[in-house]
Amino acid sequence: MEKRLNRSDLMFSLAFLLMLVVAIGAFFYGVKVGTDRAQAGQISEPAEEATASPQPNAYQQQDLVSFYHTVFLSYREFQNDWLEARNKWLSDSTSDRSATLKQLAKTAQLKYDAIKGVYVAPVSPQLKSAQTNYMKSLKLFEEGFAALAADVNEGSAQAALDKIDANSYYKEALKFALNGQKDYFGSMLKWAEAVNADIPANIDGMSAISIADWKKLPLIVKLKASSDYMSGQAALTEYLPHDLAAKVDQFIASGQADKRKIKSFNAVADLLISTEAVTSDYFKEVKSRLYASEQLPQLPFFSSGK
Repeated sequence: MEKRLNRSDLMFSLAFLLMLVVAIGAFFYGVKVGTDRAQAGQISEPAEEATASPQPNAYQQQDLVSFYHTVFLSYREFQNDWLEARNKWLSDSTSDRSATLKQLAKTAQLKYDAIKGVYVAPVSPQLKSAQTNYMKSLKLFEEGFAALAADVNEGSAQAALDKIDANSYYKEALKFALNGQKDYFGSMLKWAEAVNADIPANIDGMSAISIADWKKLPLIVKLKASSDYMSGQAALTEYLPHDLAAKVDQFIASGQADKRKIKSFNAVADLLISTEAVTSDYFKEVKSRLYASEQLPQLPFFSSGK
């Protein structure tokens, strides 16, 4: 005859089974949590490595060259069209100045769109600023020319040019264009500082440079000083800062500065510009003679090709 379990034995058995189930569940839960954490650690480590990857160096030569082709040339093509139009108006009284301004406004918009689509790494802030300034300039040229086109055929060509030169949009466009050029040449100076620690990267305080100090400066610093000077002239020119710097060097080397008792770079530049002595591509004419040992970024407008 079977022995029946009493009430206490039954309760003990049920409690034991419950504890066993809980223990087994806790074991497998711990295994799962540990596995999940290990997998999470394996995923997060590469992500952290990717985040911590080093930023590219600023103002590399390849960045200066890319900017030249994608931003600088786009702007210069518009500027050259405008300078050519100005000369044509003065030599040909039958020119349709209104049609020319309308076309230039369209060109400015196209160049603005092209430059806007160019990626310039924020690690090079002066190049980024140059891009922004060229874009602002083109937008203002577009707006100003579109507004002036309606009545620009009235009167003489010189009267039309005087009206354009006095236009507030045009004045602001000039300022931004020259600031873009200044920032671009400032980026070249930053490049030079990176490849030669003896190059001073900041010359903003050099508002007036004596002839004696000018002679001691590396060429790349002279180019930045020339671009700074040109930014204050509020005029678009066919020549570039290196053409001005080379003409100043030639003038000093010829003894003309001493003969005329001129004491500063600014005074020499004022004289040369007022007499229209600075010409486009003059730098290339004297580069091998005056700057054979100077280090410059390999940009097309410093070499035989442009």
